Amino acid sequence: MTGFGRGESSSGGFLLTAEVKTLNSRYLDISVRMPQSMQDKELAIKEFAQGKLSRGKVNININMERTGGRQADIRLNTELVKGYGLILRQLRDESGIDEPVQISDILQFSNLFETRKEDEEELKVIWDCTRAALEEALGNLNTMRSKEGTELRTDLEKQINGIAEILETVSEISEKRAPEVREKLHERIRKMVNDDNFDPERMEMEVALLVDKMDINEEIIRLQSHLKFFIEALDADEAVGRRLNFLCQEINRELNTIGSKANDSKIAHHIVLGKEKLEQIREQVQNIE
Repeated sequence: MTGFGRGESSSGGFLLTAEVKTLNSRYLDISVRMPQSMQDKELAIKEFAQGKLSRGKVNININMERTGGRQADIRLNTELVKGYGLILRQLRDESGIDEPVQISDILQFSNLFETRKEDEEELKVIWDCTRAALEEALGNLNTMRSKEGTELRTDLEKQINGIAEILETVSEISEKRAPEVREKLHERIRKMVNDDNFDPERMEMEVALLVDKMDINEEIIRLQSHLKFFIEALDADEAVGRRLNFLCQEINRELNTIGSKANDSKIAHHIVLGKEKLEQIREQVQNIE
């Protein structure tokens, strides 16, 4: 389910901001961007997010600022500067270049400046602020997704009820065609009895197969049960995305079986309508945790 949440926390001269964005996905996929000094906390951040989310492509962005006039302690690595300067002068002499070495030449190297690393106490402050900011961001994200989920639930229930109505129509059609099925069965039996090579065992087998092939009552009952479980799952408090996905597979299986066994154009038409509604449901279920 798509969503966005932001949170921030400050303490000890540090301001931590967390932003969380989610996109639809069948699985949980978390990626984290954070300051270099916090790289060792990537796994802890992912585990923290996993406690709040179960599905979706999740992008977490952690930003750190120094507040209250606190500046980063930066110093020049004089040994590197001297070394690069010596190399550049040697390069100039060997290549016969007359121009002197300039500061801009040395500044082409990226590791001339060093930032003092935070001590253990500062790292603890930064981590505590990160957790607080991330918890706020995830809370805001889930609030937004909960509102979207309420609207999504209404639409899913409408589609499921639509399939239930189609199923009632199919059941009525099936009951009305019972005399026709019975007549076909009698005709089949008469042909077998009049056959010179009449085989009682074969007749029993043929009758059993025909009855089983045309009777869709069992499939209708199973499908009604799946639809009921689907509605009940929508009211559950825990994550139900995978359960709903499984129920969609079972509903699809029963619809296919009914359409195949019924061997009736009217029933087939209603089964197609039911599968259209199911396809809309399956697309929406991918967005649900």
